[in-house]
Amino acid sequence: MSIDLAVTLHNSQHRLPRKGAFWKLGLGQAPRSGLQKAPFLGNLLMSVHKREGLHLAIRQQQVLYDKKWKKFLGRARFFRHIPFVEFAVAAGSMAIGNVSPTSDFDVIVSVRRGRIFSARFFAIVFFSFFGWRRKRLSHNELASDKICLNHFITSDSMVLEGPYSDSWRNLYRNLVPLWGDKDKINAFLAANRVWAGDILQFADDLRFSRLPPSIFKNFSELVLDGYFGDILERIVKYFQVKKIERSLRRDVSGYMPRIKYTDFELEFHPDRRKFEKMIGE
Repeated sequence: MSIDLAVTLHNSQHRLPRKGAFWKLGLGQAPRSGLQKAPFLGNLLMSVHKREGLHLAIRQQQVLYDKKWKKFLGRARFFRHIPFVEFAVAAGSMAIGNVSPTSDFDVIVSVRRGRIFSARFFAIVFFSFFGWRRKRLSHNELASDKICLNHFITSDSMVLEGPYSDSWRNLYRNLVPLWGDKDKINAFLAANRVWAGDILQFADDLRFSRLPPSIFKNFSELVLDGYFGDILERIVKYFQVKKIERSLRRDVSGYMPRIKYTDFELEFHPDRRKFEKMIGE
């Protein structure tokens, strides 16, 4: 009697639950030897693991985005010191939100008419002094967090010239004002609605710097407003054009290049593939 009871208790400890019990729990079948015998449970755990990994990747991307914006804004405030700059807006991956650890800081800079080469000269000097300017040959890690001074406009070149693509429309719809005259920023955004579509009017944005132009900027513009400024503009234009043309002869242009260097606009996009990739075209 006692022996039979012991055998019964021993067998009951190793007896599997009824299959129907697991169906009621929604697990599909009784787990007989680990996850290999319970594919539904294994897939469920794997799905949870992938979902957690996706959430972690999204959080990491947001942290990277926030860190880069903090650094970008700290550097973009220096436009308030650069003579003849009217406003600056963020473009590229920072505006769209598709950033990576090696992303640089693209900007569109509006400057006073007749002083475009002078404004570019001062911008190059300022940002190069701090090591914040992306140079022509810098790529990947070397270009990370550098200001890319590849587009200067004036009141005569507010509207981006075609050809237009979905990547350019998406870019202009997401431009972020950084510093400058609010009325001129709104005029710039309104002018590009013709081809870009629904561009919002500039509204108060926490990323926009409301700091006034510096004393150095105001004084420099006063001194260089007339004859001396005209001389400086001709000098810096001569050397910049020579360097640009030498670079164009040496370097091979990439995909659908946009290169302009006139008294009204300076644009240096030798390879537009970067912008197409931002929205996966």
